[in-house]
Amino acid sequence: MSAYSPQSPDPASRVRQGWQKAAIISLALFLNACAVQRGMELPDLPDWESRQATLAAINTWEFQGRIAVKASDEGFNGSLRWWQNGDLFLATVSGPFGAGAVRIEGDERLVRITDPDGVVTEMQDAERELQLRYGWTIPVASLRYWALGIPDPMHPSTDEFDERGQLRLLQQRDWAVTIDEYRDGGGQPMPRRLSASNPDTRVRLVIDRWKFL
Repeated sequence: MSAYSPQSPDPASRVRQGWQKAAIISLALFLNACAVQRGMELPDLPDWESRQATLAAINTWEFQGRIAVKASDEGFNGSLRWWQNGDLFLATVSGPFGAGAVRIEGDERLVRITDPDGVVTEMQDAERELQLRYGWTIPVASLRYWALGIPDPMHPSTDEFDERGQLRLLQQRDWAVTIDEYRDGGGQPMPRRLSASNPDTRVRLVIDRWKFL
């Protein structure tokens, strides 16, 4: 039997380290692109089918706004900045837990949370583990789609529309999503105020600025 060398990380560690390096490089490149580009105008979205297809296919975008999370006596509110680059995302929430900023980053497989003290926690099932740790949760995997005003394509949904044909109500998984207001973003109507709630948690978003890259 071969001896284990402490200088050689195990395969799982090498996979995790490789993912982390790739995520850091991709996010760094994306944030640099955000800094130097003014953003693009979206094409016309004449109907619901074209809206879903076009917005779901856009890889790089960001929004800035505010978030409030409430679950019984637990929760927080603060400023939110969300970057999306393909499956990778980085969300920075300023103000929760009394001070500092919380970073939530990852993809569909792994989420890392860095608290105001710099403590990093990795989560394989972010929604469940957030609920267990803090008493509230955020629909991390689906929020990127709901913020765009479209359903998560990985799950069935029940949709309701307003008189302009814009998504107003969405039932998906165990969440109910309401979009109360749209505003121009990239030359097209984009959600401005929305909320997502399940039996345990309510998440409210106010989006002040969109940028598509």
